[in-house]
Amino acid sequence: MTSFKSSIMADERKQNPVPKFLSPVKLEYVKLGYHYLISNAMYLLLVPLLGIASAHISTFTLQDFVQLRQTLEFDLVSVTLCSSLLVFLGTLYFTSRPRKVYLVDFACYKPEKERMCSRESFIEIFRKSGIFSEENLAFKKKILERSGLGQQTYLPNSLTGVPMNPTMAEARKEIEAVMFGAIDELLEKTRVKTKDIGILVVNCGAFSPTPSLSAMIVNHYKLRANILTYNLAGMGCSAGIISVDLAKRLLQVQPNSYALVASTENMTLNCYFGNDRSMLVSNCLFRMGGAAVLLSNQSSDRRRSKYQLMRTVRTHKGADDKSYNCVLQREDDNGKIGVSLSKDLVRVAGEALKTNITTLGPLVLPMSEKVVFLASLVGRKFLKMKIKAYVPDFKLAFEHFCIHAGGRAVLDELQKSLELTDRQMEPSRMTLYRFGNTSSSSLWYEMAYSEAKGRVKKGDRTWQIAFGSGFKCNSAVWRALKTIDPTKEKNPWTDEIHEFPVHVPKVVSINNVS
Repeated sequence: MTSFKSSIMADERKQNPVPKFLSPVKLEYVKLGYHYLISNAMYLLLVPLLGIASAHISTFTLQDFVQLRQTLEFDLVSVTLCSSLLVFLGTLYFTSRPRKVYLVDFACYKPEKERMCSRESFIEIFRKSGIFSEENLAFKKKILERSGLGQQTYLPNSLTGVPMNPTMAEARKEIEAVMFGAIDELLEKTRVKTKDIGILVVNCGAFSPTPSLSAMIVNHYKLRANILTYNLAGMGCSAGIISVDLAKRLLQVQPNSYALVASTENMTLNCYFGNDRSMLVSNCLFRMGGAAVLLSNQSSDRRRSKYQLMRTVRTHKGADDKSYNCVLQREDDNGKIGVSLSKDLVRVAGEALKTNITTLGPLVLPMSEKVVFLASLVGRKFLKMKIKAYVPDFKLAFEHFCIHAGGRAVLDELQKSLELTDRQMEPSRMTLYRFGNTSSSSLWYEMAYSEAKGRVKKGDRTWQIAFGSGFKCNSAVWRALKTIDPTKEKNPWTDEIHEFPVHVPKVVSINNVS
């Protein structure tokens, strides 16, 4: 039996804390952030030029225009050059300007009450299976008590029956219930016709059947024959933002299109039925859930859309062996397949986060923060000045934070590193408590929480941060296009939002569990 010394608990966090900005920052990632800033803003340089030209022309009198016409009437070369220049500048502006991407609406799946499973019921279900030793059941119980999960998370039919029934047929039933449930609600909210959807991106980490999940959706909703479909698998909990980023890039080259993004995970065939403790933790954290998002690049949709996508920044640390192996699907000594979590997980997540936000910083921070941070970096790196590294305040760039609800220990460390308040961490902690780790869809439950609380105002910026195997850290930045009225919203929190937030007891060490 492999010993798993609780890498996500207090003792491991002391040895491998999430790196803070006070630690050395790699200059290449800062340069990358400023490169993105300059590249994405180049087309804006044309706007001042056009403005200056327009202002100058506005001062012309009728006599000036007559004189200009007479001057150019017999000067074919000048007329040709001026016309060519205007056409070139206009073409350059419109071709280089990225299309705006709007989030029309989104929906999160909320399973029926029969699927609800308390922590005690969870342990009893696994005890009745006869697979797990009493020592490992005690281990799972301690993990659950300290995980940040509450008593109302959900499990699929396949895992709550006696005996358990983890078959392909049951896995399909689970995925259909989750995906179709979320998409049905989304289509009802948006009133978009299925024939108008031109792009479909689906992500599910550990379940990739044939035909694909994207084909399953096309078949169920009878989507059009020329739809662009993409099925992402094996990309972990950060695949939701990867899907949004992919949809954004496709919308840049597909005019007047809708993109449907579906994010979920499958528990039926992702549950570990062995006694290797490095694989038991994921059993305790993951729960049933999914989300569907509708994106548009049509300017006519701006007025009815909730958000505009401002930025996506993706970081991949897979070139490093420890990062690559820290979340690994493999077989145990008895041939049982599960997802193994390394003791380096928290450290790896911290390194990926630091890289991601170092790149994101120049794109989103106020100018005052950019200048001070850059001056501090130059002073320390090039002038060899003995000054303290400046920690950018990301609270000045965002009003709302949606951090992937992967586990309580990581949320604790990220709160310390980013210096966030309890209120700013509330959507992530309450999502973990109420729905558990729903993988790539957790970010949308968190955004739904902020909406249900009535906290999203017009102009507010939301930062979604997700982590995933590989190892990846991805960010998406959204700006609210209108104030969200919670009384007019339907989401998984609507009927019970008054019960939150709830107090979750502090984590204590479980060093004695072996």
